Amino acid sequence: METENPVNYKYMGRSFNDLSINDDSTAFSDCNSDRSGEFPSASSQNRRLVLACANSENSDELIRQLVSDLDSCSIDEQKQAALELRLLAKNKPENRLKIAKAGAIRPLISLISSSDPYLQENGVTAILNLSLCDENKELIASSGAIKPLVRALRTGTSTAKENAACALLRLSQVEENKVAIGRSGAIPLLVNLLENGGFRGKKDASTALYSLCTVKENKIRAVEAGIMRPLVELMADFGSNMVDKSAFVMSVLVPVPEAKTALVEEGGIPVLVEIIEVGSQRQKEIAVAILLLICEDSVLFRTMVAREGAIPPLVALSQSGTNRAKQKCKKRKMCTIFCHVIYTFPRDKVTLSSNALVATPCFGRRH
Repeated sequence: METENPVNYKYMGRSFNDLSINDDSTAFSDCNSDRSGEFPSASSQNRRLVLACANSENSDELIRQLVSDLDSCSIDEQKQAALELRLLAKNKPENRLKIAKAGAIRPLISLISSSDPYLQENGVTAILNLSLCDENKELIASSGAIKPLVRALRTGTSTAKENAACALLRLSQVEENKVAIGRSGAIPLLVNLLENGGFRGKKDASTALYSLCTVKENKIRAVEAGIMRPLVELMADFGSNMVDKSAFVMSVLVPVPEAKTALVEEGGIPVLVEIIEVGSQRQKEIAVAILLLICEDSVLFRTMVAREGAIPPLVALSQSGTNRAKQKCKKRKMCTIFCHVIYTFPRDKVTLSSNALVATPCFGRRH
């Protein structure tokens, strides 16, 4: 499996490996889409769950009974058992390991393939909640959960799809699972969810894709599935609350040549330039980093960046911004882009103010 290290940006022999675009701690919050609160339980069932959460012995006994009920011939008993296990795994972290040790994982996985949407949804979400325990991830994957979760991505309710995406994200945090998930057909379905899902679906899909696409073959799959179109559209929509997430996903894809071409074909350069002009400071930093990769070794793309009017906002950004921005994206790093652009054209065809050129330390010198 080829897992790529963080990108080391190089231009004309200069290395910019400290230009970090991996500050994703706030762009990607924990993926936990359990909506169990939308399913009301009878008061007696609520009392059982409260008692189980408060008392370890009752919890153990109840879990054993619920796991047994998963194999019941009654669909109603299966539904109730899956729901209660889902709630127990959500509401008390220590129950996640208890439920797994009680043998719940394989029967819950079998429910994911159910034709009953309610049963499938609770099976998917119970597996998601169990996967929040790191000790359960390998067991869930080795028990055959990946293909049923991918099937739920294709055929499930909107909630089942979102929670399947989250569960696959959790499993992808075990490095060996990333290729298996990619080869199972998950990537095109996640791209579809990114493009056509609601806000929660888009968020969950982008988070899963960001994790999966650290593997090169998954980058190619994502590009072939048409990921650049929804990424560019979401980045262009500042009201979507998806600009940061989409940009981070794009940043892990663009080292692949096919991704650069697809990004340009989908109109990504004007969007990146607009982000540099009006985006938040972090959005501007990510956009600059992506432009660096697009311009690498491509006179054509550098020409397109120049014609799109990228140089003035890049100059302005290099001369302003917060201390953090100045530390992460120093003048020489950003100037590298438009130095390359300048060298692409006769100088009389590039529109720059004389003051901006004087203030640009790398203008007029090749590095």
